[in-house]
Amino acid sequence: MHFLRSPLVLFVADLALALLAWWLAFWLRFNLDIPEEFVQLALASSPWCVLAYGVGFAFARIDRQVWSYIGLPELRQLAIGIVLSGTLTAAGVLMLRLHAFPRSTLLLQPLLALVLMGAARAGWRTFAERRLVARQGKPVLILGTLPQASDALRALKGSSQWQPVGILSPQPDEVGRSLQSVRVWGTPAETARVAQTLAVRALLVASPPGASGRREMLLQAADTGVALLTLPRPDEWLKSDGAGPRRLELEDLLGRESVQLDVASLSGLLSGQTVLVTGAGGSIGAQLCRQIARFGVRRLVCVDICEFAVYQLEQELREAHPQMQGCYYTANVREPARLLAIADKHRPAVVFHAAAYKHVPLMEELNAIEALRTNVAGSWHAARAAGVCGAGRFVMISTDKAVNPTNVMGASKRLAELMVQSAAQAFAGTHYVSVRFGNVLGSSGSVVPLFTRQIATGGPVTVTHPDIVRYFMTIAEAAQLVLQAGLMGRSGQIFVMDMGEPVKIIELARMMIRLSGKTELEIPISYTGLRPGEKLFEELLANDESSVATPHPKLRIAKTSRQGLPDVASVLQWIGDADAEPEEAIRAWLRTLVPEYLVR
Repeated sequence: MHFLRSPLVLFVADLALALLAWWLAFWLRFNLDIPEEFVQLALASSPWCVLAYGVGFAFARIDRQVWSYIGLPELRQLAIGIVLSGTLTAAGVLMLRLHAFPRSTLLLQPLLALVLMGAARAGWRTFAERRLVARQGKPVLILGTLPQASDALRALKGSSQWQPVGILSPQPDEVGRSLQSVRVWGTPAETARVAQTLAVRALLVASPPGASGRREMLLQAADTGVALLTLPRPDEWLKSDGAGPRRLELEDLLGRESVQLDVASLSGLLSGQTVLVTGAGGSIGAQLCRQIARFGVRRLVCVDICEFAVYQLEQELREAHPQMQGCYYTANVREPARLLAIADKHRPAVVFHAAAYKHVPLMEELNAIEALRTNVAGSWHAARAAGVCGAGRFVMISTDKAVNPTNVMGASKRLAELMVQSAAQAFAGTHYVSVRFGNVLGSSGSVVPLFTRQIATGGPVTVTHPDIVRYFMTIAEAAQLVLQAGLMGRSGQIFVMDMGEPVKIIELARMMIRLSGKTELEIPISYTGLRPGEKLFEELLANDESSVATPHPKLRIAKTSRQGLPDVASVLQWIGDADAEPEEAIRAWLRTLVPEYLVR
């Protein structure tokens, strides 16, 4: 069978079909009985027909087609090749000046050639698909509208692992119709019945993230106990293990749409430059480093206090980007001399400041001064180092917890935003911005890894309050928007990300339990009560703030009516002398600088 797939064999087969079409044209032209004298004309002109089709098909690259995967683009290419070859054939025959040659065959032959070659390809593809079906791939239902299911069916062509046996469409008027011989059996509400009828244990989700009603459909389907699959994301097609459907993940269920980056401007900002990232070993910092490396930076300077995190990042980036010069430092942003020495040595064009303490309960009890030293003083040290070494841009990662904060962590990040704005006034040559966003799926300290561990051990899954809600985004989305914000606005501005719709934590817990293949009867959910400093809901803008649009649909600029910035020297002095200060004194001092800070 393998030799039949050879391009040379298929090319010869096409020429044979072209010659057959030539003789059929004569045969039909003379009512199925070719007179003797015209047989001689056909014989005399046959070599020119074969030669013309050989040249035409070579020019149209017909020999590169793979018959097992033929489709409309290949048939259009074949038609062009036949038209070209037919034209060359007609030109050659007319140049031979054969006496009494039946010119109607010159029009009839290309039509017959198209029918024969198209039929041969269709038959071959049908045979190849039948062989794949015979391998008995696992039956799978497709969830989506007919256009979405069409894309999924094309993606599954050639797969020996999966066999589409039905479609579930959210549009009732599509029920009963069929697509590529696959029937639409019902709507998502009928998943359980259809799956049982067809003995199917897997459901492939064809609707893209952000599609209307997608989350509701998936939750409905998850209740039936079938395994939920989806097609790989674009970046996963590049990986060897991303060629087929994969299990649905939480970020697929939340339906975050992909970020559209200004690639040209980012390349101009980062390509060939030196970039410094603090907190590079953390989940956000590491993702920033991955995204930055894609833009072809000359040197990436990675700074983090955790030795093991820096080691892991070094191993990953050396393997993924061997051409990039990476410099990996174990350093603390709370040590200004060390940070300034690193920045002065490498002279980065752009600095991304991701180093921070962000765990609310830990910073709220016993560690308030540590939050100030890292989040406030550390941010100033990083911003000052960027200004002193002449960096063009400085981007600090902030949080929605800085808005009307009710905890030390949020208040410290709000004060850090003000310190960065002070740096913008002190160092006019550097463009300073801060970026606020909410919870990041899978980041260290987030609720998702906690729920994952609790589900793996059989539960219970602990939720603080049944009404608590949070904004969520993916790590990749957060990092990309941080990069995008670095391009925009005026120095000193604060950017707010479009976080979409907030998600109830209880709903998040239920989604994760269902994705694990369990039910709430098997993995119970328990409520533990709000922790110190925790709010039922987060905000992206403070009471005295509004926002204005930017050219990017997912970024807005926070506008505040606040007047005046903190005295940097006195802030650093107080933090440096606050070792013996009680927790309440620290909170009281924070309230003097962040009046919107409300202690609960």
